[in-house]
Amino acid sequence: MRIATATAVPYRLPLRFAGPGATTRSVALLCLRTDDGRSGFGECAPLPAHGSESDDEALRALDAACRRLPGNAVGALLDALAGDAAADAAPAARSALETALIDLAAQAAGQPLWRWLAGPQRHAGEARRPAVNALAGDLAPERIESLVDAGFEVIKLKLGRAAPDSELAALRRLRPLLPPAVRLRLDANRAWDRRTAARMCAALAELPVDMLEEPLALPVAAALPELAALQRDLPFPLALDEGWGELQGAENRRLREDFLAAPPVRRLVLKLAVHGGPLAARAAAHTAATAGIGCVVTTGIDGACATLAAAHLAAALDDGLAHGLATSSWLAADLGTPPRIAGGRLILPDADGLGFVPATPAASFPSRR
Repeated sequence: MRIATATAVPYRLPLRFAGPGATTRSVALLCLRTDDGRSGFGECAPLPAHGSESDDEALRALDAACRRLPGNAVGALLDALAGDAAADAAPAARSALETALIDLAAQAAGQPLWRWLAGPQRHAGEARRPAVNALAGDLAPERIESLVDAGFEVIKLKLGRAAPDSELAALRRLRPLLPPAVRLRLDANRAWDRRTAARMCAALAELPVDMLEEPLALPVAAALPELAALQRDLPFPLALDEGWGELQGAENRRLREDFLAAPPVRRLVLKLAVHGGPLAARAAAHTAATAGIGCVVTTGIDGACATLAAAHLAAALDDGLAHGLATSSWLAADLGTPPRIAGGRLILPDADGLGFVPATPAASFPSRR
């Protein structure tokens, strides 16, 4: 099975909940067609703030890939990609390429992508329905109640937007609304200094917290010993998101090795655009699991293609955690149909490969070129 054609088209997807200065999400859709009539898709959705390349750098990398791919066998391309250290410079572009190639490989194997990623040793019956967290957006009680009624057992809240004591009081008011099985996933987005973080973590230990992401306003190298000290006395996991992205790349190999030898936190957040694709993120998750670290797969408000790829990885990991994949509703329009969510679980399509079907016509979205 060889690549016959390779095309990448950039788009701006309109956001439903636009913030200041951000009304669209920039992505690029890669399509690989083979000499036996298959189509494989991958989405390039850069996240420069989390450690990926810029939009322009990603497009240049994709354009270069599209020129060299035709005529090459899918298996040989996957082998070459696995050994290409230069791909670290453009992980979002690499993620699109890797996703499209393994989409084709899983189709050829007659398997959904999650099963192909999991390998023959994994056959969990519920793997097609990974649990996901809901993003509440704010601390409004009525919003929390609606998410509980919808069946979500993990609800994510952003902290660090108001005074710490005010946010803590609001969280305490929410507690009576939560059934015993429901937990809060909190993200401080590096908002707190050392003293505030220690005080907030001690108070949060009284609440049903699933995990707390990025509590410290410090670069990751300086934050690691502080995080270890905080984690030591906490009943819930601390997690790295942006910080883990900062640790990627060959120049940080020693710091990553030290991190895994004595983990300062108990969770990592994995984004395909930062790690370079499902295979690279799967390898990171397996390494982390060996060190006793759980991994949560998330999107960055991606299009349907990248969301599907992340969901297949979450299903393949089958680790019992809720993943951050319920973000498609943030887009007012998409390049395809995103996976459905019901009862707090994401339902993957019953198809071989990725299962992505592009919207028609794709030209209805403004191109970035």
